[in-house]
Amino acid sequence: MGYREVYGAWKADPEAFWMQAAEAIDWVRKPSKALFDENAPFYEWFSDGMVNACWNAVDRHVLAGRGDQVAIMHESPVTLSTKGITYRQLQDRVASLAGALRMRGVEKGDRVIIYMPMIPEAVVAMLACARLGAIHSVVFGGFAAHELAVRIDDCTPKAMIAASCGLEPDRVVHYKPLLDQAIDLAAHKPEFCVIYQREQEVAKLVEGRDFNWHGFQYGVRPAECVPVEGNHPAYILYTSGTTGQPKGVVRHTAGHLVALQWSMKNVFNIEAGDRFWAASDVGWVVGHSYICYGPLLAGATTVVYEGKPVGTPHPGTFWRTIQNNRIKSFFTAPTALRAIRREDPEGKWIKRYKLHDLQALFLAGERADPETVAWAQEHLGVPVIDNWWQTETGWPIAASPLGIEALPIKLGSPSVPMPGYDVRVLDEAGDPVSSGTLGAIAIRLPLPPGTLPTLWNANERFRKSYLDHFPGYYETGDAGYIDEDGYLYVMSRTDDVINVAGHRLSTGAMEEVLASHAAVAECAVIGIADELRGQMPLGLLCLKAGIETPHAQIVSEVVKLVRERIGPVAAFRTACVVKRLPKTRSGKILRATMTKIADGVEFKTPATINDPAILDEIRTSLITLGYPAVAKTG
Repeated sequence: MGYREVYGAWKADPEAFWMQAAEAIDWVRKPSKALFDENAPFYEWFSDGMVNACWNAVDRHVLAGRGDQVAIMHESPVTLSTKGITYRQLQDRVASLAGALRMRGVEKGDRVIIYMPMIPEAVVAMLACARLGAIHSVVFGGFAAHELAVRIDDCTPKAMIAASCGLEPDRVVHYKPLLDQAIDLAAHKPEFCVIYQREQEVAKLVEGRDFNWHGFQYGVRPAECVPVEGNHPAYILYTSGTTGQPKGVVRHTAGHLVALQWSMKNVFNIEAGDRFWAASDVGWVVGHSYICYGPLLAGATTVVYEGKPVGTPHPGTFWRTIQNNRIKSFFTAPTALRAIRREDPEGKWIKRYKLHDLQALFLAGERADPETVAWAQEHLGVPVIDNWWQTETGWPIAASPLGIEALPIKLGSPSVPMPGYDVRVLDEAGDPVSSGTLGAIAIRLPLPPGTLPTLWNANERFRKSYLDHFPGYYETGDAGYIDEDGYLYVMSRTDDVINVAGHRLSTGAMEEVLASHAAVAECAVIGIADELRGQMPLGLLCLKAGIETPHAQIVSEVVKLVRERIGPVAAFRTACVVKRLPKTRSGKILRATMTKIADGVEFKTPATINDPAILDEIRTSLITLGYPAVAKTG
């Protein structure tokens, strides 16, 4: 069947569709049905089934004779090391750590915070929790102590698992002092901590509380897999909240397994024995879904990569990793591609490597601008597939499902909705808009398996954040439109749609135009307060390496381009060249923060920002343009 037939089969009988998909995982007790809607809008999937995530990701592959296949390949251009771990070795390591955690009292339902860099031990820790039915919450390694403390108080972990340090190309990030400070700040105190000591830094342990990773496991009896109910939380993953208090996204175990197993084959075309690489971090949802669980559920080899797209040591490091590991499907963020393109606009580094096994490049994390996608398609010679989803959904809402049918790629679109997602574009009143009309993107309830059923200990906040605005729908917070072929275009966050003299305009549409200029490597458009028109757009441009054209000329040219392609209605008159854009560690551009700087509004530096110093650079640039830019960081 092609995409239309598969999507139609789901729509005709969702219950039958998901019960059939559930056959692809191993159950201790099969569920009696797929959807449990008795407590709507708090929907659940496969609730009365019994299952174990670690068994499905590890043990069943060993039992099936794949024990000698590499499960995890660790690539670290920072430490200049490469090592592989087979499924049998992974099973032994996970069972050993789980046994040690069990000996210290960790049981089904207990929470464990994991605070580690991109090393295999991070995945081992996640799977060890899953083996016991403990609920893990991974916090990005190196996250600020205050933010870690907030998460400790919210999920009240029995234990914490951390590394002594993380490694950047030019520095060592000291994790242990941050961990100690966070525990001091938190009202809740974990009973114990397990510390993986890296050779680059051996941290001082707190007597009676901290245990060395290897000593902690010495002489311990390995743990078997503990069956859990289908609606038992597999993990909590915190995402930024508008109130400053992070939202703990909950992922139920059975739906999580069924959805990821389905997506690996049908979206990414990955099966047992294939090699898959998602260049992300285990602290983000991509790391949960497509570094740890998804590839291992499929019986594939997954790559754990400790490095950057550029600078470790050059713009060819991604392509070298793909060549050396014979990667079949590669997944990264558009911001990583833009960084590479900025350093290597002609794609010369790509030509140095043999990428014969690569079938496709998948992009997600933020909007994939058409210029970057076209650049990658030209130089890689494979489909470049944008796919759109969120921390809350856990797997793609929209994509081109390579394992079903290679649909035509439309630049600027993540293609079409996946089964389970009934995507609509609504106006402010909640009514559907016509084809091609910009509006709020929402998904009819119920959401499919693998998506969030609620927030951790915050049902009312879940309703308020996602359900109340458009009754009967999940509000994505994104704005866009659907074309006449059913392709979805995600143009910006809803709060990034600006209102210029009564016209609702997408910043994403303007960014497309700016990015089409030959000198522009990356850009952002923000809306700045204007007494006459309400808001006016401002473009911020990062240029490609080696550009010698005067900045004033480039600004004049991009202003002309926007006027030609969008029209005078955009009122786009101002742009400036900046060295870099402020982003989160996952690559999202902090447009709202830049808007507050330009408007002179007090703001709080986002906890997830990659480098706070960039905000001062932006403030300086905006002052030269005459914007208030006087607000101080909160």
